[in-house]
Parts: sequence; C-alpha cells; structure tokens
Amino acid sequence: MDPFAGWGPTIARGAWMTVEVALVSAVFGNIVGLIGAAASLSPLRAVRIVADAYITAIRGLPQLLLILLVYFGSTVALTKLVSLAMPGAGTVSVPPYAAGVFALSLIFGGYAAEVYRGALLAIPKGQVEAAVAFGMSRAQVFAAVKLPQMMRFALPGLGNIWISTLKDTSLISIVGLSELMKASELATSDTRRALFFYCTAGAVYLVLTLLSSVVLHALEQRAARSERRA
Repeated sequence: MDPFAGWGPTIARGAWMTVEVALVSAVFGNIVGLIGAAASLSPLRAVRIVADAYITAIRGLPQLLLILLVYFGSTVALTKLVSLAMPGAGTVSVPPYAAGVFALSLIFGGYAAEVYRGALLAIPKGQVEAAVAFGMSRAQVFAAVKLPQMMRFALPGLGNIWISTLKDTSLISIVGLSELMKASELATSDTRRALFFYCTAGAVYLVLTLLSSVVLHALEQRAARSERRA
C-alpha cells in the first residue's frame, strides 16, 4: 500500500523545486550582496544612501510581504511596459518561478550585503597596504588578499542566510509555484491527510537543513585551514 496515495512523485518534484529555487536565488543573491556591500562602502554619499535604504528595507519588511510586492509589482510594471508597445495587450503575468527567484534573490542579497561589508572591514588594512606597496594591482589585491579572507569571515553568516532562504522557499507557494509546501497542500486537499503530508514536508526540510549544515561546516573548515591557532 502506497503511504503517499500516489502523491510521492509530486512531493519529490516539489522538494527538488525547493532546492533549485534556493540555489538559483543564492547565486544571484550573492551577486546582489557583493554589489550592495561595495555600494555601502563607496566614497560617494549618494551611493551609500541608496545601498543603506535597500538593506534597511530588506531587513525591515517581512519576507512574505516582499514576495507579494515583487510578484504583483512586477506584473503591473511589465503590463505597463507591454501596453506602451502594444496598446490593449491586457495583463501580462509574471511566471511564479521568476517572481519567486527574484524576490528571494533580493532578500538574500540584502542580508548578504551586511555580511560581506563586515567581512571586508574585518580584513587588516596593513595586508592591503603591503600588497599595494608590493606593486599589485587593485584586481590582484582583491583576488589574492581580500577575497580569500573575506570568504573566511563571511561563510558563517552566509550559511545562516542560505538555511533561511531554503526555508523561505515555502513562502513562494502563495504565488502558485509548485515547490514542497505547495505539493504538500495539494496532497492534503486531495487526501485530507494534513498531518501526514505536513510532517513529511517538515522532515524533508529538516534533512535539507542538516545536509546544508554538514556542507557549510566543511567549507568553513576548509576556508580556515590556514588560520593560525594558539
């Protein structure tokens, strides 16, 4: 007898979609975070104000509200743009996958920007000055001196953001994306076995979190392998 009543493949596809969305969002979120960190440390006051406003908005608003704002806001913006080229085209809907990834990338980037900023500030200035005095270019200084140490300082914080993003994928079920929580809701509505399917979803999230913690711990150890210990 099938304990999943035929919903096993749907749950599995939903779990894979959860991992995929989290990974894609993390990639773009790291890019946004690096740009945000660089902007927050910019010598230009206007750039710093924009970066600080973005980081404050991301950290201050609930994730669910941000997802809804991105989904409906992008639909309105895209509809207006299309109507300029093709009047009377009607409403243009943004795919749930694109809206979910975009929203989670912005959320990831807002938190990652603060992590990267702190990591950059933690690098001893004397090392950077020594590299410049040695004749290294700015790109060489960043690649050989700043980047390795920045990642060592940033990895613990980025790991926490990754785990939060993995769980926040459950929020984008509200815009119709068939990830793990949406699949569990569909299975529940069909079988009326809410406790079983929601416990199954919880177990999958727990396994993904534990696996992520193992990988992140290994990465932190590798990044700190050259650190001097007392």
